[in-house]
Amino acid sequence: MDSPHDTTQRTLHSPGPPRPARRSACVVVIHGEGLGRRADIGDAPVLVGRSSEADLVIAHQSVSRSHCRIWRTEDAYRIADLGATNTTRLNDAKLHGERELVDGDQVTVGESILKFISQDSVEASYHEEIYQLATHDALTELCNRRHFAELADKEIARAMRHGRPLSLCILDVDLFKPINDRHGHIRGDEVLRQVAAVLRRHARNDDVAARIGGEEFALLLPECAASDAALLADRLREAVASTMFAPGGEAQRITVSIGVAALAPDRDTRPALMAAADAALYRAKSEGRNRVRVSE
Repeated sequence: MDSPHDTTQRTLHSPGPPRPARRSACVVVIHGEGLGRRADIGDAPVLVGRSSEADLVIAHQSVSRSHCRIWRTEDAYRIADLGATNTTRLNDAKLHGERELVDGDQVTVGESILKFISQDSVEASYHEEIYQLATHDALTELCNRRHFAELADKEIARAMRHGRPLSLCILDVDLFKPINDRHGHIRGDEVLRQVAAVLRRHARNDDVAARIGGEEFALLLPECAASDAALLADRLREAVASTMFAPGGEAQRITVSIGVAALAPDRDTRPALMAAADAALYRAKSEGRNRVRVSE
């Protein structure tokens, strides 16, 4: 029969209930090749690269075979560049050595962008990210063309129903193709992000800012007549022209041309309003660029 001492010893050395398994964080491709692809970060490190042996394969020429590695430590998640030709970027800054990841960090791998989602409510965050992918442009974080169309249709219907003014600006980055040709698409993407940031700063709370094409943006202005929209567009044009751009490390002046159109009886639908703004944009381009023109 066991003595009380023996029982105590067994109790002291009992392993107790097992610890709950720690949930994995994940990275999701939110822009570029592999869009929507997800990799969970468990006990084994996650290799990101072009190689078929990578854990998260991004089969694009801008991505190195072994581009970066993400792993879990006892109390954090970390990332390191693996000597990639196009150095891994963390939140748009070159990654030197290894760094800790926090929820929402964006990792640029070649021309693709990954988003890190921490282990807290990972499923809810993942599904929210999928919704964002469906409605927003991951590169600029503005509305994408489809979501812009949905919102614009609602705002136009409201303005027509209540007899309220509404205007639309369409912006195009001047001479953008030579930027891509000279510096590459990665540097071109940086320019687009900067232009989008300027656009976002000038948009009011109820305005709808979107990227509707490669280097084309739209700004829908509810409760705004054409004259006021033209003034806002010119401030926006000046802000872009005064922004410091340095694709490839070279300081360069980059401008936009803007077409403005207001809601009217002959353009009371989104396609008609966009066509009028596009025509005004074409005039701005043909008259020398870096200017605003209002639809007649």
